[in-house]
Amino acid sequence: FQLQASGGGSVQAGGSLKLSCVISGFNWEYYGIGWFRQAPGKQREGVGCISSSGLGANYADSVKGRFTISRDKAKNTVYLQMNNLNPEDTAVYYCARRQFGFRVNWCSLPSESAKYFDWGQGTQVTVSS
Repeated sequence: FQLQASGGGSVQAGGSLKLSCVISGFNWEYYGIGWFRQAPGKQREGVGCISSSGLGANYADSVKGRFTISRDKAKNTVYLQMNNLNPEDTAVYYCARRQFGFRVNWCSLPSESAKYFDWGQGTQVTVSS
């Protein structure tokens, strides 16, 4: 199995980036996918998630209204669209999975952060003021 994040880069405040998480090796109909980030000197935090059905999403208050998670089953990819970025969004971003075992229409981050596992290699996002 693999969860590989990519798409990071450097942008100015107010800019946008779209991250991708390519998924392989498991049936993601039974897993929620979460996005996390870790800034230097800080703990990893849950940013948002998409449910195993793809019909539900949930976001941390710090990114609500600015970030959107979606998925493309044909491409085996989950996306994190980040708009109106600010320097506080600077971090390494990761994707991970949460097992449900069946299709559900909900997920919950950051409250269920401890239930996510199989962290892929992260991608660096740097936002300058």
